[in-house]
Amino acid sequence: MLDHLIRSATVVDGTGAPARVADLGIRDGRIAVVAEPGAVTEEARTSEDAAGLVLAPGFVDPHTHYDAQLFWDPYATPSLNHGVTTVAGGNCGFTLAPLNPARPGDADYTRRMMSKVEGMSLAALEEGAPWTWSGFGEYLDALEGRIAVNAGFMVGHCALRRYVMGPDAVGGQPDEKQLALMLELFHEAMDAGAWGLSTTQSSTHSDGDGKPVASRHALPAELLALARAVGQHEGTQLEAIVAGCLDQFADDEIDLLVDMTAAAGRPLNWNVLTIDAAVPERVPRQLVPSERARRAGGRIVALTMPILTPMNMSLGTFCALNLIPGWGDILGLPVPERIAKLRDPDVRAEMLRRADSKEAGVFRRLANFGRYVIGDTYSAANEGLSGRVVRDIAAERSQEPFECLVEICAADDLRTVLWPMPTDNDPDSWELRRRTWEHEDVMLGGSDAGAHLDRMCGAPYTTRFIGDCLRGRKLVSLERAVQMLTDEPARLFGLRSRGRIQEGYHADLVLFDPDRIDAGPATLVHDLPGDSPRLDSRAEGIVSVRVNGVETIRDDVVTGAVPGTVLRSGRDTKTVDTRSGR
Repeated sequence: MLDHLIRSATVVDGTGAPARVADLGIRDGRIAVVAEPGAVTEEARTSEDAAGLVLAPGFVDPHTHYDAQLFWDPYATPSLNHGVTTVAGGNCGFTLAPLNPARPGDADYTRRMMSKVEGMSLAALEEGAPWTWSGFGEYLDALEGRIAVNAGFMVGHCALRRYVMGPDAVGGQPDEKQLALMLELFHEAMDAGAWGLSTTQSSTHSDGDGKPVASRHALPAELLALARAVGQHEGTQLEAIVAGCLDQFADDEIDLLVDMTAAAGRPLNWNVLTIDAAVPERVPRQLVPSERARRAGGRIVALTMPILTPMNMSLGTFCALNLIPGWGDILGLPVPERIAKLRDPDVRAEMLRRADSKEAGVFRRLANFGRYVIGDTYSAANEGLSGRVVRDIAAERSQEPFECLVEICAADDLRTVLWPMPTDNDPDSWELRRRTWEHEDVMLGGSDAGAHLDRMCGAPYTTRFIGDCLRGRKLVSLERAVQMLTDEPARLFGLRSRGRIQEGYHADLVLFDPDRIDAGPATLVHDLPGDSPRLDSRAEGIVSVRVNGVETIRDDVVTGAVPGTVLRSGRDTKTVDTRSGR
């Protein structure tokens, strides 16, 4: 007997093949049968009529930071609501494990680092996760059996260094014995099911003390030793962030990335390729590592977002503005001192000069303050400004846009929510995106879901992208859009029997209304432990989401079921041939 039968759905199977109407039966968590409508004669415990609805494989998000959130939110919201059934965590070199039991303070250091570098609520980290593990395997075991999504995790380089070197991980180099211990610890993690290594050398990544995170101090020899260790385990990966990921790679960064994937014999992905027709040289330069990696026997995949991610900013909280050269020192001051500095015309002029310099890279576009829209305000002086564009307000007040913005924010003690208007929302940029998506080493993803919770909302990219493909710009077909969200990331990670609608595959499925699928506007909610805020977005048109055959979402509401599994390398992933493309 079938557990469930979905009748007369328009099946988009993830392979890129044309959609077809079919019945689909589920048994024991897997797809038991896909057949012509009415051809399934086996009885089913439950069934539903899906005529007019699209049935697709569950979406795979290749870059999330749900490492902590899954403990207080096993549904990985809002990703699950938007059809994501599998998430990859442990990215950017940051994981909650391993933790050295001989140094209880390392857990506090890790929480403060995650709060600073990934924008996670410190209160939520302290109150919402148990922090009872030492080894990476113990961390995975702590999640097993209590999550509603499938989740796989890389091992963070920062955690490895901290475990072995303690405080010396920041600023120091491992000696021979320490490197050997780091490798031993890493092998243990992968034996337990870790997907591989994630690391960062990005200049934007600092710990809770404001110092460069541990992996930024690693020399190429250390990184290559870890990369070679990755290649000794089945079904493993690399994920790496370097400073050039934000704009354009330097020559030595290209050399490092190529050497790492070649040493491991495993794919390496990085986040995130920013596409803007105003900077036409960026995409070709960012794909040079991929071309060189293929010649060296490796593979480097660039993740890129297919939507413009909703983002909140402010002068009162740590955000991308802090990453503009020279801005962090000012925006890190206590609020009264910060306001005084920002009101100084000479200080503002220097800040704008630094923001417009070459060293600002991709952050230069954030300094066009006339294009900002005012979001939530908190004072009588700012009443009526929400939703208005700064350049219009500045013109009324005979002020420069940055001066105007500072005065608005100062009236709110810097709590004003700011919405930057993107500069890459023009037809040429969208056409460049469409062409870039066709590259064999470009993949959709980079949501950062689970991180930067009160400032950005990347998790709904799946539904927003499909809605755009059906009713908006229509840059790709529905079949191709689903393939890019399902089969392609599943194959990059070597997921066994996931990413397609095919008999014998795991029944990770999303059923949606093609006339309505979309993502609602991002809204600030206070539902984290400690009443901390985050941006959320409702899913529209998602009728049902199933993970391993069990329904987890019905009409954008979680069912309470937790059928997800911790995906472990080797058991749930197979080794990917780096010489193959799509």
